[in-house]
Amino acid sequence: MTELKPSYLAFDPATRRLRLDPHEPAFFQNPYEAYAFLHGASNAFFWEEFGFWCFGGFDDVNRLLRDRRFGRQNPAGIPDSRGIGQDRTHLSAFDGIEANSMLELEPPVHTRLRTLVNRAFVSRQVERLRPRVEALANELIDRFEPGGVDLLPAFAAPLPITIIAEMLGVPVDMGPQLLDWSHRMVAMYMHGRTRETEDTANRAARDFSDFLRGYVAERRKRPGEDLLSLLIAAQEDGQKLSEDELVSSAILLLNAGHEATVHQTGNAVRSILAQGGDPRRFFASPEATAATVEECLRFDAPLHMFTRYAYQEVEAGPGIIVQPGETIGLLLGMANRDPTAFAEPLAFRPDRADQKNVSFGAGIHFCIGAPLARLELQVSLKTLFDRLPQLHLAEQPRFRDTYHFHGLETLAVRI
Repeated sequence: MTELKPSYLAFDPATRRLRLDPHEPAFFQNPYEAYAFLHGASNAFFWEEFGFWCFGGFDDVNRLLRDRRFGRQNPAGIPDSRGIGQDRTHLSAFDGIEANSMLELEPPVHTRLRTLVNRAFVSRQVERLRPRVEALANELIDRFEPGGVDLLPAFAAPLPITIIAEMLGVPVDMGPQLLDWSHRMVAMYMHGRTRETEDTANRAARDFSDFLRGYVAERRKRPGEDLLSLLIAAQEDGQKLSEDELVSSAILLLNAGHEATVHQTGNAVRSILAQGGDPRRFFASPEATAATVEECLRFDAPLHMFTRYAYQEVEAGPGIIVQPGETIGLLLGMANRDPTAFAEPLAFRPDRADQKNVSFGAGIHFCIGAPLARLELQVSLKTLFDRLPQLHLAEQPRFRDTYHFHGLETLAVRI
């Protein structure tokens, strides 16, 4: 059955053109209503406000993430919605970091960087952190005010930033400053950014970089067991990370190591509480806990759009030809609710047989921090609900006006 068209969007089925302001509150509070309509109308459409073709079908998103004819680097220097190709002299510090970030690079440079970083970031290294994550989760819960608390600043944010800071070997008490730098930098990826946003992001990038260079110099003199020391020592065929690559990799790991996890933790708590009953039933065993986290990732993902550039003329979908340098948008949150890929896509069902998601991406840019994010979510959510099974919402949580990064403003709960 075709879903009713939400009043806040306009869609022309003949041209597959969509008009939908991503800052429309009814949309960013619940994008799944629009997604349900679009799944029935067309999984591929030209989104006028962004100015490029977007894809929201699970198979299309999974395929295009893996298609090497698309990538993160703009090969043609064509001005686009992110400002690539325009005058960016005021963004020298920000661009300097992105120029050496494996998220923004393609092979062979991407392959070398990812191989070097992955040596220090594999699953067995991450698994050793399980006791520390559990202890930290308990410490944070012990600090909750007796009556109620906003779980975002009290639990969801400090846990991943503390873990990644400890992993890298930078001071944990710098956590609030690291978060501030990160928030200012990721604002660059939002729709409708301003010159003020860009100037702020550039200052944050410069300060973040200067801070890390000091710690890199210290670790070169006195290596430890931390991730920064491991990155300094990592080699592949005699090649090491340059200092610029090292700084960019550390910033990427710090930003990615908490930004999405904070949003996903908040979204997951909201999703689980919405089911009613005793939340501990979702965490009765390690297998149930892992399945619940996967369903949380599918059901309400923290990242809803991932963009890529075409490297040649490509038919990205039936009748959709994109030219070199043009952008496409891959709608991860929409793909995770595709009715052709999931039975009862709107239902929260951790035991589903068709459990899969594209929340961490796919292909060569699959999230390098996925093992850490999964472990943090498994441990923190189980610990939270085991300790506080009567937890309930104090008020209806609202999402932030940041469509790309789908996360809550606050998550006030009563204990």
